[in-house]
Amino acid sequence: MTVCVAEKPSVGQYIAKVLGANTRHDGYFEGNGYCVTWTFGHLCALLDPHEYNSQWRAWTLGSLPMIPERFGIKVTDEKGVVKQFNTIKSLIAQADEVINCGDAGQEGELIQRWVYQKAGCRVPVKRLWVSSLTEEAIAEGFRQLKDQDDYQHLYEAGLMRAIGDWLLGMNATRAYTLRYARGAGKDRQVLSIGRVQTPTLALIVKRQQEIERFVPRTYWELKTQYRDTLFSAQIPVEEDEYAITSAEQGQELVSSIENEPFTVTQVEKKKGTEFAPRLFDLTSLQVECNKKFSLSADDTLKLIQSLYEKRVTTYPRVDTTFLSEDLYPKVPATLQGIKDYFPQTAPLLALKADGGKGAGSLPKSKKVFDNKKVTDHHAIIPTGQRPDNLTAEERKVYDLVALRFIAVFYPDCEVANTTVLGRAGEIDFRVTGREVQRPGWRTVFDTKETDTPDNPDGQESQDEDSAKTLPSFTKGESGSHTPLLKEKTTTPPKYYTEATLLRAMETAGKTVEDEELRDAMKENGIGRPSTRAAIIEKLYQRNYIVRERKSIHATPLGVELIRLVISPLLKSAELTGLWEKKLREIERGEYTARQFLDELKTMTADVVREVKLNKAGMQCPVCRRGTVIRGNTRYGCSRWREGCTYAEPF
Repeated sequence: MTVCVAEKPSVGQYIAKVLGANTRHDGYFEGNGYCVTWTFGHLCALLDPHEYNSQWRAWTLGSLPMIPERFGIKVTDEKGVVKQFNTIKSLIAQADEVINCGDAGQEGELIQRWVYQKAGCRVPVKRLWVSSLTEEAIAEGFRQLKDQDDYQHLYEAGLMRAIGDWLLGMNATRAYTLRYARGAGKDRQVLSIGRVQTPTLALIVKRQQEIERFVPRTYWELKTQYRDTLFSAQIPVEEDEYAITSAEQGQELVSSIENEPFTVTQVEKKKGTEFAPRLFDLTSLQVECNKKFSLSADDTLKLIQSLYEKRVTTYPRVDTTFLSEDLYPKVPATLQGIKDYFPQTAPLLALKADGGKGAGSLPKSKKVFDNKKVTDHHAIIPTGQRPDNLTAEERKVYDLVALRFIAVFYPDCEVANTTVLGRAGEIDFRVTGREVQRPGWRTVFDTKETDTPDNPDGQESQDEDSAKTLPSFTKGESGSHTPLLKEKTTTPPKYYTEATLLRAMETAGKTVEDEELRDAMKENGIGRPSTRAAIIEKLYQRNYIVRERKSIHATPLGVELIRLVISPLLKSAELTGLWEKKLREIERGEYTARQFLDELKTMTADVVREVKLNKAGMQCPVCRRGTVIRGNTRYGCSRWREGCTYAEPF
């Protein structure tokens, strides 16, 4: 008998149908030599501290750091979980072979491996790896089963991620809570510290403090209107300075040119090309849904996961925007499957997937198909199944995915970029304009309000000047003009939205607009595409951040926590990003789990030591009312003016 273990009941049902296991039992399907069962969520977890050492049950600084010699796992203590685990264990005991049909990713691999370990699996294990849940994809996956050993590095990366989160989370949370939290015993407020959540919170707090400390500056811009077109003065300035810093200075410049003619000195026209927006990875889909529909990252993940389980889109937890080249011949069938819902597919249906050459060929661009940019999974695309029975929210997300997929096979958008330079008196002026000559892929979005990407490369929309169409100018022409002086005020940085926070997590806090550079930085991002939504939700739940419309604000509790955290490791997005890079290297077999575990133990011990040695911020041990503050050579109490005598050298 072959036992297949799926990631959840609905997926198990699809697999059972393909395999002909049609007899339903409590917790599994049976038939045709197969038993198909399933997990749901995390059936197993790492042991709690006191299950390693009874002395670790009590929260004391003296018991830290808690570093088990060997990590163990347990079945989650929930009635439904225990029942399903026992079903899986019983089936595995009778099996000749087990097929791991879990979620095709790092977390899914870990969940399944732990279940097999606790179930005492001793038979060979194969791995099913699919990117969609259509019957065709599942059947093809079963024809190409691989040995579990082929995914050993993936499991090790997932295991190290879980152990790392346990070590730092358990130890740092206890250390900071015991040292700095208000209250005592059951009334003590827990200060939750996490490997990814704390640097994410630090990003939000840092941006908020930049906004609060921002001092606005007034400056002036000189423009002039010539032939109903507004030109901007080009006055050289030093970095971070403004050309016109007073109204008097600005008025002098106006006076110097208002009686001078305006002369066009140069007209430059360049043809340009705009490529279609890239296909979606999970992060870019969450960003787009937040911008367009104000959906949270968690809501978007739930919706695209539902579309995957309804078999209309491919595997969602991906970090690539490319397709593997073996998908190219399947594109016509996918387009055919969605043609009734998207009339934009009509011009593509007559094209052939014959290598992308010739007038009747479907394009095969390296911007879409690139095996070097695809690892275990490809970008999120439609499967070609009819998108029936979708909710209104699911339809919005599905339309985004489908329209992006259609657009990448359309011609490029051709534009004409015009730059006109002029001069009045001693001052140079400039204006730019842009005209769409052949819309190409942009026609795909003309009939849908759900996606009209002004920023196909993920950048902010262009400014007004560069987007407008200009009248025809001739070099050397001259005439009257009307100078204008505009008063402006500098603006602070913007609060993070979930869209911009996701991008910041992806790039370890660096502002990156260029897609190619962003791709290169993904390995150093904090968290994984599949976990970032949960991290943000956790910060909301713990009252460290709140939503104010679309903006994210840190609460006083969140700000205070980041103030208290003294370890750079715990709040630096860049350092955490380097850690993420090592986890990816483990996944590829370029770094060993043992090396990483040794580093984890050292980091954990260092974090605890820093907290133990630093007494600033803790409750005064003498008066129990003040806070310990740090002087030049010793610690003291914040209530020293009121007579507290506490003093201790450091």
